[in-house]
Amino acid sequence: MKKALFLLLYAVPCVAWGAGQDCMTRTTVPTDQMDLAQVIELGLCRNPQTAASYLAYQSARFSKNAQYANYLPSVSGSANASLPYRNQEWGDWSYGASLSASYLIFDFGKRLSDLNQSAASWRAAGFDYDETVQNYVYGIIGSYYALLKADADVKSAESLKTVAQTAKDTAQKKFRAGSVAKADVLKAETTLASRNLDLERAKNNREIAKGTLLNKLSFPADQDINIADMPSEFGTPQETKTLDELFAQAQKTRPDLLRATANKDAAWHRRNSSFLRNLPSISASGSLSWADTPSESFNAGNDNISGSIGIRASMPLFAGFANMYGVREAQANYDRAIEQERATQDNASLDIFTAYQNYKTAQTVLKQTDTLLASATESERVTAGMYKVGRATMLDWQTAQSELVDAQKQNNAAKYDLFTKRAAVALAVGEIKAELIKEENDGE
Repeated sequence: MKKALFLLLYAVPCVAWGAGQDCMTRTTVPTDQMDLAQVIELGLCRNPQTAASYLAYQSARFSKNAQYANYLPSVSGSANASLPYRNQEWGDWSYGASLSASYLIFDFGKRLSDLNQSAASWRAAGFDYDETVQNYVYGIIGSYYALLKADADVKSAESLKTVAQTAKDTAQKKFRAGSVAKADVLKAETTLASRNLDLERAKNNREIAKGTLLNKLSFPADQDINIADMPSEFGTPQETKTLDELFAQAQKTRPDLLRATANKDAAWHRRNSSFLRNLPSISASGSLSWADTPSESFNAGNDNISGSIGIRASMPLFAGFANMYGVREAQANYDRAIEQERATQDNASLDIFTAYQNYKTAQTVLKQTDTLLASATESERVTAGMYKVGRATMLDWQTAQSELVDAQKQNNAAKYDLFTKRAAVALAVGEIKAELIKEENDGE
């Protein structure tokens, strides 16, 4: 149950944010720069899907609490007043009241099974809420990094446009000096036009990425949002746990695994309750009544107050085989829950393995793209210098610029893909909250 309640901690910062900022009712994005944790807090405060999942969790809790009523007496009261009509004449009013109570003394543990079943269903609903929140948080993380990548692509496109402009200016100067042909100027102009086109595409992609993030935060897509970048040094192999450690952690924290186990427990208690329904139950009962009947009425003159106490034993003898088939149905559902738990474990193992391998690959790719970017940057710088002194052609410079463009895009993609892949590992293990704390510490 500890894990079922753990994501309720998410609501604490959200309420704190909403208390001062009215996050649920506000129509504009905060103007201050927000880091990832603040964006997630804002999103969780406004997201209707997680709110609906939380209400389902609350509904399961109230259903579980209702099962405690079986351990308390049942008391009911009634009152009546009647006016007889006979032989075309109205008689006198008669009044009465009664109070009855009953208490289940023994039922071979059926009410305990019902309570345990509801408690297990409540835990399953809590894990379902947990999973809903974690999936939403992962979606926010992906959109956050996508916007950072798109913004980095815009900055790269702007710097590459500057390089292309420099190449054009250099070619024009050399053409006016008579050291190169007009073809060099035309090639440089073509490259500059291509870089302008790349810049416009990058800006468009940034607007789409921004709109996607704002949509996840339930804001209009045409507003602006200011988010903080992530630390540049990140993704060392030492921080990666082994697969066995990840599998062991997932057994304790992954919501769908815990939900499958809770559903299996609920099915087990449901099966027991179906069997115990066929056994006897013993109850105590008592009643107290009061009547005020006119003297001319039939049976008038009896005691106005009467009552009774007793013990009753009951047992179903025959219900058209419904109870027998109910037990078999419950057993089949329990066996199905066992198989579903096993299937969930298999899926979780594959998810963890896939996320782990993708993260390790992303670490290697980032390191390689760093090397590639450094090499392409130096190559473009050297080629530019060689062209200025006449030792390289414009085609050489254009080739170096193209290689720099590809290297810059690959490096941007690798950097933010690594962030996403690490979050995917945290999601596969069921520890998105711990991942956010780690990222916040990394940023500090």
